[in-house]
Amino acid sequence: MGNCWGAPVNNLTINPSNPNGHETTWTADDVSLAPPSTTVVRASSDGGADRERPASIVRNLKVFTMGEMRSATRNFRPDTLLGEGGFGKVFKGWVEENTYAPSRVGVGIPIAVKKSSSDSSQGLREWQAEVKFLGKFSHPNLVKLLGYCWEDDQFLLVYEYMQKGSLENHLFRKGAQPVSWGLRMKIATGAARGLAFLHTSEKSVIYRDFKTANILLDQEFNAKLSDFGLAKFGPTDGSSHVTTKVVGTYGYTAPEYFASGHLYINSDVYGFGVVLLELLTGLRAVDKNRPSDSHSLVKWAVPSLSEQRKLKKLVDPRLENMYPMKAAVLVGELILRCLKGDPKRRPSMQEVLYALEKINMIKEAP
Repeated sequence: MGNCWGAPVNNLTINPSNPNGHETTWTADDVSLAPPSTTVVRASSDGGADRERPASIVRNLKVFTMGEMRSATRNFRPDTLLGEGGFGKVFKGWVEENTYAPSRVGVGIPIAVKKSSSDSSQGLREWQAEVKFLGKFSHPNLVKLLGYCWEDDQFLLVYEYMQKGSLENHLFRKGAQPVSWGLRMKIATGAARGLAFLHTSEKSVIYRDFKTANILLDQEFNAKLSDFGLAKFGPTDGSSHVTTKVVGTYGYTAPEYFASGHLYINSDVYGFGVVLLELLTGLRAVDKNRPSDSHSLVKWAVPSLSEQRKLKKLVDPRLENMYPMKAAVLVGELILRCLKGDPKRRPSMQEVLYALEKINMIKEAP
């Protein structure tokens, strides 16, 4: 699986809307869960704290004990380590398929266990955000959260295991097998479907950290979005949503959000356009090892996307011309639409999904 869990950025502050106009920070009570013996402390609008009764547990998630987590991962042995990020480390474990009780290696189903750093306040906040969103939403293109563990200062999340790891590894890891055009379009379409689901849910969700590291792949290369630590409920009337801090990953963050903190649903569409450009070119969004004029993939590549002759030179050479040129041209046009400077001029993710489904139907020889 490799390092397929994106490293969250630092200085995360999650601010739910407050009718009094004051800033509050999410606590366990805000996400409707806490360990049964925990007293929840909620930040009050005047800066103080109000003690609350223990919050109820999210009903559709299993609550694991730390002992069960140790047993499932063989005490977090180094050889079970899958990856590491700002939140902490991710380990592979095994549980029974129906009960999720710990099992022996190779028995039952594999799981991925994200274990926070014990001194990470960032880890706690992102843990809460992940449970809030993945405990609420279920979709074939979102990684499934099976349960969680909260004991003392340990915060763990238990996910389905994604056999093929991250898109980032398949595109950029040294020695990785080239990803075919068909698979690239399949992955892009699946990721678009997951993002469109979030944007059109009852309470629209802004993902805020769309990037190749957060797109995980199952055995059949079906794409699933992971890492909801920065996700945020967004507006439904097209107005901007202002946050106190800009968070995300440099190179994928929409310019209006990066410059002003104004966050739109279509700020995610910009990030999708960057990932689609990475899929087209096989190049990272930002790479300081490239010549200075091409450090930023967007700035370097965008001028060539609208002309077929120049676009052909951009396409990942590892594809060895095994792709329909008509489809590549349409992908280039779609990228340009997603990367518009004005978020209101970008397509919705539903429109992006429709365009990709049409592109996937183009099968003729190059």
